[in-house]
Amino acid sequence: MESPKLQRRPVAGKDYPKNYADFLCWFPDDAACLNYLDWLRWPDGFSCPECSGNAGWRMSDSRWWCKACRRRVSATAGTIFHHTKTPLTVWFATAWHMTAPKNGVSAKTLHRLLGFGSYQTAWAMLHRFRSAIGHAEHDRLSGDVEVDETMIGGVRPGKRGRGAAGKALVAVAVEQTQPKGFGRCRIQVIPNAETDALRSFLLAHVEPGSTIHTDGLASYPGAAGIDYAHQSTPIKGSGKDAHEVLPGVHRVAALVKRWLMGTHQGSIGADHLQAYLNEFAFRFNRRGSRARGMLFYRLLQQSVAMHPMSFRDLVANPKPRKAGQDRPVPPGVRRAAPPSLHVPTPTNPWRS
Repeated sequence: MESPKLQRRPVAGKDYPKNYADFLCWFPDDAACLNYLDWLRWPDGFSCPECSGNAGWRMSDSRWWCKACRRRVSATAGTIFHHTKTPLTVWFATAWHMTAPKNGVSAKTLHRLLGFGSYQTAWAMLHRFRSAIGHAEHDRLSGDVEVDETMIGGVRPGKRGRGAAGKALVAVAVEQTQPKGFGRCRIQVIPNAETDALRSFLLAHVEPGSTIHTDGLASYPGAAGIDYAHQSTPIKGSGKDAHEVLPGVHRVAALVKRWLMGTHQGSIGADHLQAYLNEFAFRFNRRGSRARGMLFYRLLQQSVAMHPMSFRDLVANPKPRKAGQDRPVPPGVRRAAPPSLHVPTPTNPWRS
């Protein structure tokens, strides 16, 4: 198979499945899934992750034998699939359900769809994929870019707007495209709307030399500095609503909030909010892909470049135990890993 690095763009039906029918045909068992990960990780040939040696040969169990350090290396070693007890067919099905629908999938829904033994297994798998998305390098936005902030979080009584309980302040940047429409977006949780926080957001996500369009917040001139051309339009006195002055960021912010409330029922903690925002931006920025398999391809491509993460690493703020509190007694029966989706095909079981 030709290396994907030599192609200008991945090709549907060759580099990734075009649709669900292709997906089922391409990945019927764990061996096919492992072969695909092998190809994604080493498109130009094997490279040992331990010694960087390029000489080696494939063994009968699909692992590689490195000639230099004489190690046995699997395509899943050093990735989010490292030492996983979950079959790769289940991982691939999770990746497909996460990328194929425009609204993704919640852990609760995935738990029901694939019949996991626990909700935590489904949540951890999705969150490992989200971690891979957040870890990947992304090109910064350029050209004319709208920038604004919004509050995201559950509705609680009391103060509204900035400083409201249970809400997080989020910065949103969206490319403007001509003559009409929006380009890519970047979304990030920020500590406050002060100059330093907004400048850090701009430098991380917007290419210097771009023109940023903002409202009249006093923090933006200092945040833009000499790196960006800045066009400010104060909402008050302009005779326009906020969504008319900055339509792109308000559209994206509304879509994010609708997605969190619809797919996830608003049950997203502030500690994990950034991971969900990364997932939303990943799908939004690829909304123009003709084949949903492209998102599946990009997700797995980022996953084999991501280091392993334990469940403890995934939990942003594990609840500390009280002093003197004993550890919970482990269950008598050890929870088994989810079964592979590669199962014998029954012959008309409804007739038996």
